[in-house]
Amino acid sequence: MSKKETIKRYILFILCLFFMGIGVALTKHGELGVSPISSVANVVSIKFTFLSFGTWLTISNCVLLLGQILLLRKNFKPIQLLQIPLSFLFGYFTDFGLWIAGFIPNDNYTVQLLLVIVGIIILGFGITLGVIADVILNSGEAFVKALADVTHKEFSNVKIVFDVSWVAFSIILSLIFFNGSLVGTREGTIISAVFTGVAVKLWLKLIKNPIERIICR
Repeated sequence: MSKKETIKRYILFILCLFFMGIGVALTKHGELGVSPISSVANVVSIKFTFLSFGTWLTISNCVLLLGQILLLRKNFKPIQLLQIPLSFLFGYFTDFGLWIAGFIPNDNYTVQLLLVIVGIIILGFGITLGVIADVILNSGEAFVKALADVTHKEFSNVKIVFDVSWVAFSIILSLIFFNGSLVGTREGTIISAVFTGVAVKLWLKLIKNPIERIICR
């Protein structure tokens, strides 16, 4: 891979983080729950408001990075430490998205549902850019891959178990933090879990070949 192509791929990955951040922000503004990977940070951010949602996402991603290091040990590649600055960038983009989304009234259930749907579409677009860039995984996916490598299980199966476990953890935290009430994890989380993958598949069909031609030019 040439230096020029490498630079293009990292620029594309930064764009991936931007659109992912906007997508997550719109979904959160819908107040019906966020994607599984963001669910724990969402619940914690509602309870502990002294840090922004984007900051809690950054902390969550760094915890998952630490998990990768503990799982892989000597097999952990130092290049994966790039997840740290990229996590901060993702957190910033998410908070920026929340600032933009703040101008959209969300006191109507239909609007809330539309925010979740649009957020999923944009999130799917961002994830697709990351797949095409093919330079580094985000912390959540990288943790799942590390777990799959260590347990010698299929990535897709481990991904399902991880998402379910992460959402379950967010529900437990919600019940503890809010006196038995379910806060921050609702139907939007289920919708995101089901349809984000669908959005990624559709976006890949639409934009993969054109973008790869630009990258490799």
